[in-house]
Order: sequence, then C-alpha cells, then structure tokens
Amino acid sequence: MQVILKEDVANVGYKDDIVTVKDGYGRNFLIPQGKAVIASESAKKVLAENLKQRAHKLAKMKENAEALAAKLENVSLTIGAKTSSTGTIFGSVTNIQIAEALAKAGYEIERKIIYIKDSVKEVGNYKALVKLHKDVSVEIPFEVISE
Repeated sequence: MQVILKEDVANVGYKDDIVTVKDGYGRNFLIPQGKAVIASESAKKVLAENLKQRAHKLAKMKENAEALAAKLENVSLTIGAKTSSTGTIFGSVTNIQIAEALAKAGYEIERKIIYIKDSVKEVGNYKALVKLHKDVSVEIPFEVISE
C-alpha cells in the first residue's frame, strides 16, 4: 500500500514522502492517526503542486538546519546522573536529559529529533544523533558523570 506521509514518522519516512507500507499498518495506524493519506493519483498531483510551491521555503529550512548543524558540531555535553558505587546509573539517560543539557548550552532542540543508539545505563562517553532535517543530521558526544 502506498501512502503519502503528512508528518515525519520514525523508521518510515519524512513529511510529504510517498512510501510503501504494509496494508494493516497503513489502514489501522497511519491513516486513522492522521499521519498519512492513501497515495491516489489525485493526491499525488496535489502533493506535486504543493511541493513546487514550497520549494523555496524547504530550501530555506534546509539552509537553517545546516547552519545549526555547523554550530552543534563543536558542542560536547556533560550530564550528571545518580549512580551506584559500581558506576551503574539509577534509571538511564534519555533524549530528555540531552535536550535539557542542550537548552542550558543555548540550543533549543526538540527532544523528538534526538536519538541515542545504545541505552545509557553506565558512566562513560556516548554519542547522540540529532536529525535536524531530512538530509541534515549531526552527532553530539556526551559524557555521563556521577553526581
């Protein structure tokens, strides 16, 4: 089943992409949640016209994302967490703590676009991926220390 995404969906695609998904996922989740519409011929024509009209705006958004990525490349974060005597964190460090640390550093980044590859449950050095745009992403190193 082909659908046109109305918003970014993790591991599926970005807004205005035409993607192929399994029938049940499209019918039972994406369409009822308002995240996608069926990719009929008329919907594809409307999408093409909208993209044509928004091309300049999308180029500006990508340019802004690239500028922010250039600023974020030099950022290194330190996150404090309560730990046991062996260095194991009580709980884990998530994208919420990284978004808060970036806000303290002066960068307002939405937590939904921050991805951590491995679960952070011990003191040490890790990397988080920030997807600023469909084509622009930056890795931010962060260190977890004991409070």
